Amino acid sequence: MTTLRPPAHRVDPRARLMWQLGAATEVVVLVTALVVTSPVLDLYDLRWWMPALLATYAVGRVGLVPVWRYRVHRWEVTEHAAYTQTGWWARERRLAPISRIQTVDWDQGPLERVLGLANVTITTASAAGAIAIAGLDQATAESLVAELTVRADAAPGDAT
Repeated sequence: MTTLRPPAHRVDPRARLMWQLGAATEVVVLVTALVVTSPVLDLYDLRWWMPALLATYAVGRVGLVPVWRYRVHRWEVTEHAAYTQTGWWARERRLAPISRIQTVDWDQGPLERVLGLANVTITTASAAGAIAIAGLDQATAESLVAELTVRADAAPGDAT
């Protein structure tokens, strides 16, 4: 029985910072929402455990999850397929045969733009949906899109 090995390439190390900043924003919004709604919901009588719970959540979400995601998220393009591994809690490995690729997209949100990162999305006719590679160096993402576009166009088959 053959088993899949992990894909060869990690995402860019700056992806950790991107995920940490996104998580920190999420934590700030959550704390702000609790502070703003506390008079309405009569939460001024917060028990000692509420700040401890929020602090534990913040440390895990901002400090641990991005590091774990970075260790797990990988990608690789071989002669025959694009291959990814994602997930920090539940792992998922996806293979997209080059001959089945329909579109290859590049996108960059504001945070990615500031950090010089980009995301690549590979769409096939799969019911599982597109394959996404988040947190690539911008130049790597651009060259990957160009490479996959040329290879998918040259591959025999109808991409369905």
